[in-house]
Amino acid sequence: MTLTQDAPARTVTSKRHAQQASLIVQGADATGIVAAVTSVLSRHGANIVSLDQYSDNPQGGAFFQRTVFGFDGLQAVLPALRTDLDEHLVDAFGLNYTLRDLSVPKRVAIFASKSDHCLLDLLWRHRQGQLPVTVAMVISNHPDVAEEVRSFGIPFFHVPCQGADKSAAEAEHVRLLKGNVDFVVLARYMQILSGGFIEQVGVPIINIHHSFLPAFIGAGPYAKAKERGVKLVGATAHYVTQDLDEGPIIEQDVVRVTHAHSATDLTRRGADVERAVLSRAVLWHAEDRVIRDGNHTIVFA
Repeated sequence: MTLTQDAPARTVTSKRHAQQASLIVQGADATGIVAAVTSVLSRHGANIVSLDQYSDNPQGGAFFQRTVFGFDGLQAVLPALRTDLDEHLVDAFGLNYTLRDLSVPKRVAIFASKSDHCLLDLLWRHRQGQLPVTVAMVISNHPDVAEEVRSFGIPFFHVPCQGADKSAAEAEHVRLLKGNVDFVVLARYMQILSGGFIEQVGVPIINIHHSFLPAFIGAGPYAKAKERGVKLVGATAHYVTQDLDEGPIIEQDVVRVTHAHSATDLTRRGADVERAVLSRAVLWHAEDRVIRDGNHTIVFA
């Protein structure tokens, strides 16, 4: 097993998130939730920057809310704010909430194979300050992308993963990831993850799939699309679960194609969609815009 680390992780923090926090609230809908949230934030002197909410049924359905707020000295106020939220949201309404300082970017590990278009797009966007994350590492089952990853100043690890028994590779993955990342992105990583690995890693995993699920699964999707005479090619970004390619969907998009496009044309156009869809999914996850509810997602994009 070959492990190569080339550089310390590089962090890009968006200036717009300085002294800002996100509050995600979900649970059973009830009268007064929004008032309770805004009252608590107001008492602590917070300035609400944005507030999005959704109820799937106002008469006793599920409630979801994302609020971004800010004030000076955020870190010092967060403990008292959590105590207040416990009393007025958890105790009073039985709601669940997460509170996070947005100036501290989430740490991500990117998995890739030989196909590099999604990987390099994410690294470029990160370098340009478009993705407020810390890229902790890139892990690949092939060494092909090592030099390109190195040029971005990102740690690269080559962990071969061949044959039916992937237990040794997955054990090394867990060792690298455990406690070091907040989520994982599969940037066209062409390996199936075991249920044991998903459970051990214990953080969200985002995958990009080269179609509207579940069509054209497996190898050669664009050749199969050409054979079927499709008029649209698309991509789906979703969370990974133990049910292959059936996890909660974050984002999807399509482009039109015609009979005149070759399989190579479809591959190129599909790659463009994959890059755009995956980058949006990563951004939205990094900014706490995606709320999971079973196998469903609420996305405040």
